[in-house]
Amino acid sequence: MIQQLRIYEIFEKNKTAFHARFRDHAARIMRTKYGFKIVAMWETKFGDRTEFAYLLEWPDERTKTSAWAAFMADAEWTEIKRVTHADHGLMVGQIEDRLLVPVDYSPSSSLLR
Repeated sequence: MIQQLRIYEIFEKNKTAFHARFRDHAARIMRTKYGFKIVAMWETKFGDRTEFAYLLEWPDERTKTSAWAAFMADAEWTEIKRVTHADHGLMVGQIEDRLLVPVDYSPSSSLLR
């Protein structure tokens, strides 16, 4: 079992629209069409930057890579991004993507095997 941490820079001017898009569309499509397991989601501040972070859980890296490719090519998601960008402007700045592989001495490593 591996986990993936995604951190998006989001903008105060359209933060509400970003959250609505992620909640109502991205998360739904990820879960129902492509089997994403979203473990948790947070909003955080890092200096002057507002961030949205979420944690995904995957059985292996191949499954993660395949699901992401399918999601990014999804016609419904592509259209939602086009419409929301036209209505609200750029909604996501920098994206960080981290693969989290537990070390054998992590308290959670026995739970993830």
